[in-house]
Amino acid sequence: MSNDTASEVKFEIGHVLFIDIVAYSQLLITQQSHQLDTLKRVVRGAEQLRSAEAEGKLLRLATGDGGALVFRTTPEAPVLCALEIARELKNHPELRVRMGIHSGPVNEITDLNEQANIAGAGINMAQRVMDCGDSGHILLSKRVADDLAQYPRWRSFLHDLGECEVKHGVRIGVVNFYGGGVGNPQVPKRFQMLHKHRGRIGWIAIAAVMLVAALLAFQFARTRKPATAELPKQAAPAASMDKSVAVLPFENLSSDKENAFFAQGIQDEIITTLSRIAGLRVISRTSTARYSSAPENLSEIARQLRVTNVLEGSVQKAGDRVHINVQLIQADNDAHLWAQSYDRQLIDIFGVEAEVAK
Repeated sequence: MSNDTASEVKFEIGHVLFIDIVAYSQLLITQQSHQLDTLKRVVRGAEQLRSAEAEGKLLRLATGDGGALVFRTTPEAPVLCALEIARELKNHPELRVRMGIHSGPVNEITDLNEQANIAGAGINMAQRVMDCGDSGHILLSKRVADDLAQYPRWRSFLHDLGECEVKHGVRIGVVNFYGGGVGNPQVPKRFQMLHKHRGRIGWIAIAAVMLVAALLAFQFARTRKPATAELPKQAAPAASMDKSVAVLPFENLSSDKENAFFAQGIQDEIITTLSRIAGLRVISRTSTARYSSAPENLSEIARQLRVTNVLEGSVQKAGDRVHINVQLIQADNDAHLWAQSYDRQLIDIFGVEAEVAK
């Protein structure tokens, strides 16, 4: 490539929403035409798209079964557009659509037909993210999820799936975006296969976390009941502020790589289980991931995450034994509200339940 040609290639960061119809090639020709026309109408009707287009901040790339929308505005733009599309698609149950979102470099080009077009790693990666999902999924790259995690309103929508292997052996971090009746809360099939591969780790993590979550829930209830009785009625709203917790990444004390998955699995399951407790606000793993190293200032972490309590712990697995330490801390005064230690053979992890019952 000559220097003149190279200088004409201008890259910018685009916020890409990639959409396609699942199993499009298996449809009859008439079905393909009808569904594609319907999808086009739905997409074009999105207010976020029309607004960006009116400002000259939108680029389009058509594909046979969908296309890419490149927003030159903010990381939120493709997400807001995806939400609009997902809500409208509820009126078209015959359309099985999936979406992927990524922010990355894009550039305008002239294709072989001398038509203006768009290309770049940002578009390719958005498609790879989308390919990890099934019908109804809105998947985000880890980069986009990290950007959204800075906004409190999005945190409850972010559900980390871990890494997915795509073309050429590349592994990408993927986050499932759902909530408020939109998106698909089911784990994508590609990740289900990964979870099966980790089977032995999975059931151990679930068994351990059920105990931790149960004890933690009990602790929240036990510590509040006396306080509620003593406080005047007008002070009741302040008590609700205590019902918030951030589960920090569990420290892996083993050099075994598999143990890192085990530690992550425990954190994931604790977050999932605690999220079912009515009235308890639980911070997503995406928001706590940046505190993966040993926390030094819990009060500052709690302030950033806007929580009162922090749950931290460590996991060490050696041979057929596992040792788990967990502690619940009130961040403003560094008071230890509750702590528990588990030391068991993997085959006897359920035996801990009997001890707790006593």
